[in-house]
Amino acid sequence: MDFALTEEQDLIRDAIRRICKDFPDEYWAKCDEEHQFPWDFYNALAEGGWIGIAIPEEYGGSGKGITEASIILEEISASGAAMNGASGIHLSIFGMHPVVKHGSEAMKQKYLPRVANGDLHVAFGVTEPNAGTDTTSITTTATRDGDYYIVKGRKVWTTKALDSERVLLLTRTQSKDKAQRRSEGMTLLLAELQRPEVTISPIPKVGRNAVATCEVVYDDLPVHVTDRVGDEGKGFRHILDGLNAERVLVAAEALGIGRAALRRAVNYAKDRVVFGRPIGQNQGVSFPLGEARMRLDSAELMIRKASWLIDQGQPCGAEANMAKWLAADACFQTADQAMQTHGGFGYAKEFHVERYWREARLMRIAPISQEMVLNYITEHVLELPRSY
Repeated sequence: MDFALTEEQDLIRDAIRRICKDFPDEYWAKCDEEHQFPWDFYNALAEGGWIGIAIPEEYGGSGKGITEASIILEEISASGAAMNGASGIHLSIFGMHPVVKHGSEAMKQKYLPRVANGDLHVAFGVTEPNAGTDTTSITTTATRDGDYYIVKGRKVWTTKALDSERVLLLTRTQSKDKAQRRSEGMTLLLAELQRPEVTISPIPKVGRNAVATCEVVYDDLPVHVTDRVGDEGKGFRHILDGLNAERVLVAAEALGIGRAALRRAVNYAKDRVVFGRPIGQNQGVSFPLGEARMRLDSAELMIRKASWLIDQGQPCGAEANMAKWLAADACFQTADQAMQTHGGFGYAKEFHVERYWREARLMRIAPISQEMVLNYITEHVLELPRSY
């Protein structure tokens, strides 16, 4: 059993840290406040070749695994960028996995090199207002018309829709009541976004405002059949291939936010003097911070185990879900304790922990709620009856 990162993985971590040093908390606070996508940061990563870390080498990427991708996203979040930094590149780093695994060779040659070099931004369109976590109940349709699919419907929570050229769009090509199974009859398309048939509306939200999350309406959008990912009717199965990896990467991002919040809280506890002594000398302040560190380190172990299993091609559904749950829980607890440690100043934007706190809360909801993770664990690990 070896818990050490490889020399190459350590070099990756150090390289990302060096890039992040040029983008301090003040940069991220400004991007968040002004709802401005962090283009300077994104371009710095693209120039360094980090966007294509998990894309195969034959398509312009580095061909590395989820472990390396998780290290990158953890370090970005831990720098103080939090989700404003990680969400800007998350989908580019791994969102195209369904294309890597199921796309035609022509599709891979056309799109993957552009994603790897940072030129092509792709969003992910799955969730709908009346479907939510129940993905099999989506109603956005794609009707075949010659060499095209005509897409009609509405999606919500489509991150980066305003800044993306294309969207991985899950549609129904067969109604649910006619499909043999609920999960069949869905088709994944790599559709154009910036077209007159598409209306994109940002959703006002509490945090992570540098990266817009949008409602997107598709009104008879034509998508060429060559932009279909994999087989018609198998789209749900195609997106499932990437869900475990996504949960591991989100867990790594949550871990990074927790690290950033803890760093701020510890430094403040050392420097803030009340009643003639630093507040960190009081166990009521120090013990919760010590507990936060233990929770974060424990979550990291599960993240490393889950990413290792993915990279080894082994089943990891339980571990990926556990990693997401543990990291999201530890992240929010740490960010909340950082707010508490700062007292009233925690509510002030100049100390940045309020921004971490706002973004940490998201991790317990997206991309899957803590409750749905518990549903998975109780059903598939404990083998208890399904509750939903």
